[in-house]
Amino acid sequence: MLLRTDTVRRDFALLWAGQSLSLFGDQFMKLALPLLAVTALDASPAQAALLPFALFFPFLPLGLPAGAIVDRLPRRTVMLVCDGVQVVAFGAVWVLLAAGWLTFPMLLGLVLLSGCAVVFFQVAYTSYLPSLIHEPERLHTGNARLSLSESTAQAVGPMVAGPVIHALGVIGAVAANVVSFAASVLSLVMIKHREPARQVTAREPGWLRRDIAEGLRFVARHPVLEPIITCGTTYVLFLSMVETSLVLYCRDVLHLSPQWIGVVLGAAAAGYPIGNLVSARLVKRWGAPRALVVAATVSVAGILSMPVLGAHVGAVGLVAGSIAHCVGEGAFNPTSLTIRHTATPAELLGRVSSVHRFLIWGAISVGALLAAGVTALAGLSAAVWIGAFGTALCLPVLVRRGIRAAARDR
Repeated sequence: MLLRTDTVRRDFALLWAGQSLSLFGDQFMKLALPLLAVTALDASPAQAALLPFALFFPFLPLGLPAGAIVDRLPRRTVMLVCDGVQVVAFGAVWVLLAAGWLTFPMLLGLVLLSGCAVVFFQVAYTSYLPSLIHEPERLHTGNARLSLSESTAQAVGPMVAGPVIHALGVIGAVAANVVSFAASVLSLVMIKHREPARQVTAREPGWLRRDIAEGLRFVARHPVLEPIITCGTTYVLFLSMVETSLVLYCRDVLHLSPQWIGVVLGAAAAGYPIGNLVSARLVKRWGAPRALVVAATVSVAGILSMPVLGAHVGAVGLVAGSIAHCVGEGAFNPTSLTIRHTATPAELLGRVSSVHRFLIWGAISVGALLAAGVTALAGLSAAVWIGAFGTALCLPVLVRRGIRAAARDR
């Protein structure tokens, strides 16, 4: 049974608010946790570096199983439980820290627990929206807004963490994060929409392995989803090389000041929202397949221009290239997500989302290792140039199979 339009709008607003708070909390703690460990627990820099790793590492072992599990459960319930786990985990950090009982191993374990919740939350929320919004155009608008929240959280969350810790102290900062997750729980509780029941097979021995395999086969055989996900994986693999090397490249090769390095890294905050907002117009004008190709081309052009302009213009060129690539990426992400939603049966949405997340996070890890290897063998400049030009490989990967046919027929 479809809900009235005003109810759908209200429920989407609550979903958007809850998801934004949850993602902001994840990104906030990405920077706040190492600062907390160093200032409050006297941890070494090497120990502190383990905390962001622990927060996002669970995507690798849990990414694929999470999709199979989420597809058998109400997705709103999964999001509620995951945000509840976040409240418990960071609430425990807050209480133990305030009491003076927190140790680094305890903090690491609680962060790892939080990271497991992040995996299931992200798989569930990226699969939930099609059950709430059915019209493709409105679904794309919703995905653009959710992508805007994700990109804004990625850009703003770490920047806000430092001033908040300075103003409230580490105990107050953790308490503020607990409040943000509690507010996210409340927003999800207030959603009236309930997903229709899904038909799933019985949990016979080996069901998890079979469900995961079914999701992988669906993606590999799909003429549209496979090029999109393979393109994204290729792009992120080489982009990770650039992003891993960029700070030291700016400092040691271009000799930029810390202030300019901050501006270069913060340029994404300007590019992503622009891309998110224009994505719907691109789809309406050219259709989703062509919009994807245009967005990917803009993003690759921006990345390619970064080392070229950086070498000749300096920081201004890097900023211009960074904004351009983030505009393209900001338009690509919601468009590809809407295609994933409309091309995937409801009972497979979680698994398809988990395949995407697993490959992307795996590509980030491999790209960082490639950057380290190239830097050791040939220097920072080589890592940035290889990463930048390597992103262009995502274009021929994208423009084939169903994407090429749909773009040609438009």
